[in-house]
Amino acid sequence: MTQSSHQEIRRLIACSAGDLSQAQQAMLREHLQDCTACRDYAAATADIVRALRGVPLAADSRLIRQTQARVRARAFALRQRQQWLTLVALACPLVGLSAAVTTPLIWRAFEWIGTRAGFSPPVWQVGFAFYCTVPALLVSVLLLLRGTHLAHNGHSQESS
Repeated sequence: MTQSSHQEIRRLIACSAGDLSQAQQAMLREHLQDCTACRDYAAATADIVRALRGVPLAADSRLIRQTQARVRARAFALRQRQQWLTLVALACPLVGLSAAVTTPLIWRAFEWIGTRAGFSPPVWQVGFAFYCTVPALLVSVLLLLRGTHLAHNGHSQESS
């Protein structure tokens, strides 16, 4: 067997059995039956893991409180995000329904105003198009800028 094959087997030994596929587990068992060096490596690795699990681990109470506070803060942030996403998911169909109902009415209003003001149809139709698209474009730009701002803040916090 090649050196790279032994390296692959050692990588599999380092993994938890639950993390390996059935094929990987079968390959590992088969290799360990034939290879004394890898079998010794697996036994030594198992001994080290057992020894490490036997070492009592003590954490400072301040560290525990800080970790618990961070976990609570993260859970709270995730709940808020989920509530926000639910609100957005509910608002989207309502906005679509509102647009479907009001767009024909606004079209007729632009047509009426355009006719009364003496504008040609292409002029008031372009006005209608701007009326419909400009707010969406502005909101899109604002959301993109907000996302860029958040991305830069997240990046600067990671590098700190």
